[in-house]
Amino acid sequence: MEEFRKAILQTAPPENFALQTVQDVIKPQKLTKLAQDENQLLENILRRLLQELVSSAAQSAEPIMQYGMSIDDNETAQGHIPRLLDIVLYLCEKEHVEGGMIFQLLEDLTEMSTLRNCKDIFGYIESKQDILGKQELFARGKLVMLRTCNQLLRRLSKASDVVFCGRILMFLAHFFPLSERSAVNIKGVFNTSNETKYEKEPPDGFSIDFNFYKTFWSLQEYFCNPASLTLASTKWQKFTSSLAVVLNTFDAQPLSDEEGDANMLEEESATFSIKYLTSSKLMGLELKDPSFRRHVLVQCLILFDYLKAPGKNEKDVPSETMREEIKSCEERVKKLLEVTPPRGKEFLQKIEHILERENNWVWWKRDGCPPFEKQPIEKKTTHDATKKRRPRWRLGNKELSQLWKWADQNPNALTDPQRVRTPAISEYWKPLAEDMDESAGIEAEYHHKSNRVYCWKGLRFSARQDLEGFSRFTDHGIEGVVPLELLPPDVRSKYQAKPNERSKRAKKEETKGAVRQAEENQMATPASENDGEGTRSDPDGPSVAMDADTTVAAGSVSQGGTPTPEENKQSSDTDIGQEAGQLEADAEVEPGMIDGEIDAEVDLDTAG
Repeated sequence: MEEFRKAILQTAPPENFALQTVQDVIKPQKLTKLAQDENQLLENILRRLLQELVSSAAQSAEPIMQYGMSIDDNETAQGHIPRLLDIVLYLCEKEHVEGGMIFQLLEDLTEMSTLRNCKDIFGYIESKQDILGKQELFARGKLVMLRTCNQLLRRLSKASDVVFCGRILMFLAHFFPLSERSAVNIKGVFNTSNETKYEKEPPDGFSIDFNFYKTFWSLQEYFCNPASLTLASTKWQKFTSSLAVVLNTFDAQPLSDEEGDANMLEEESATFSIKYLTSSKLMGLELKDPSFRRHVLVQCLILFDYLKAPGKNEKDVPSETMREEIKSCEERVKKLLEVTPPRGKEFLQKIEHILERENNWVWWKRDGCPPFEKQPIEKKTTHDATKKRRPRWRLGNKELSQLWKWADQNPNALTDPQRVRTPAISEYWKPLAEDMDESAGIEAEYHHKSNRVYCWKGLRFSARQDLEGFSRFTDHGIEGVVPLELLPPDVRSKYQAKPNERSKRAKKEETKGAVRQAEENQMATPASENDGEGTRSDPDGPSVAMDADTTVAAGSVSQGGTPTPEENKQSSDTDIGQEAGQLEADAEVEPGMIDGEIDAEVDLDTAG
């Protein structure tokens, strides 16, 4: 212990002598880091030394953080206790001793000190916040620091020590991360012990309506515990009636801009108080105070915001009528805030912004307080000048090279007939044939014919394996390609073509081709040559048509001699029309008759 007493008297920085002092006192097995039992021994020595220094400071009636300083010391000089704390903090930061040792000494120091000395001690803690908040120290001492601050808050008065309480809360907010669950009211419990006491009986000489006084201060019971309003409808009705009385009074007694400006001057010089006085004699003055009105109206907005907040149980959710009442009351409160001087509109906008941000915290708590912090991405710096070369694959990429490797290991992998197998037509079209059955009741959305990929693959298979079925696609669509043997009898008759219709269709196509060929020949040669060649080249043609041509030609020659070009053109058109009509007549035969029968009848008519 004497070595540490000598160490705190040195003016040099702690890094010059702190570790050597520990080695002289403990004589550890390792030169730079203590074992567990050695840490415990050192902690006991330091706690005993700290207790002696606090006792000496109390006997000398000096502030403990200034004990040991002389009058001649400059402003940078430190007392014995801050010097001891600096030495321990350096050892903890460099991990020479256990990291929680400094937090334990600070807790002992606050417990042994008065509230006046605790302000100086907490000032030292605030000055070392950056070092105490480092990860290696924070992980070891966060619970001890939280316990120390909570003990200080219990000792302080919430009415007279408001500033010191605020310093402690601000320190905890900066010291702990945002996602620290120990500082969050997860269950949403209200401080019902914060009771507002007011007069129950009217005093003598009371000039203001005492019923209004009681109604006004009774609202604080609901503001203290908003959850009670959703449990009983009678409480909500009583609250709304009391609130309506207060809001009507605010409407009936508007504030002027002069009162708002005077209030601004008073606020700049006045001290902050967390609670208003509830004396009945002050009721008239408080109603004329703009800050007092704003305080009550903001309480109303906070209560309404809680009732509308998400994440509550179904039993806590307000009813539909209750929501409408909340909306109407909220609009009325906002109008009163807007007309309350000074700068009512700006004040209302700030309050709405704060309440909107509060909803984000409510959602965050409802989701289990997920961490906000994200670790920074470390930039990878390549110390070597040469970069890693990308692997080169034999066939261009990893997948193809792996397939090739498998083929080398298994020679039959590429030649196996089961590797790629084209399905049979009957097997592929079977699902579509089942959908075509009306008794199946398949909806159009789930019908296989609506699947374009399925239809496209089926047409490719049919073009390779079933040309007859593929040809039915033109007349009947994709359903006509399905093999007939797969279809039910009632559906099969719709897509099955009759033999006589098939021969009739082929005959028509041949006739149309012949007519088209005759027209081309007539356009290519003169009319007279066309008639002569037509007569000579078709000796086996119908005799009726030849006689008709000969009669027309003879009549034209006898009447006018040589035919004119107009008559020649007219005769050629007549021949073409007659031939075309004859060919169409031949094509449109009755079902069951053959070409031989038709030719025989024509010959008999000619002979007769």
